[in-house]
Amino acid sequence: MPIPNAASELEGVASAVDLVAIQPGAVVSRTLVKKPTGTITVFGFDAGEGLSEHTAPFDALILGLLGEAEVTLAGRSHRLGTGEMLRLPAGEPHAVKAVTPFKMLLIMIRA
Repeated sequence: MPIPNAASELEGVASAVDLVAIQPGAVVSRTLVKKPTGTITVFGFDAGEGLSEHTAPFDALILGLLGEAEVTLAGRSHRLGTGEMLRLPAGEPHAVKAVTPFKMLLIMIRA
């Protein structure tokens, strides 16, 4: 399945895991929905790549689509794999580091 260029090109059924490609030494992302009430973004991480610790003012949910990552939430480490999810409460520091090539769906709720 070819990767559509923009979220507006998504019609019908799509494979979430195919919406971003893993790129060597990189983290890539693609925003599928961006509304005042929230966003939905697909990320792809090469093994060893990640997002440094940060906080967000909104609740979020991570759904693992492919591979494994170590997610640190408020100082506690969680191993997240394919088909598993983790809620990130607003204001809690969190970070993501891919153990293997990893893809995830991030759903952020703003309202």
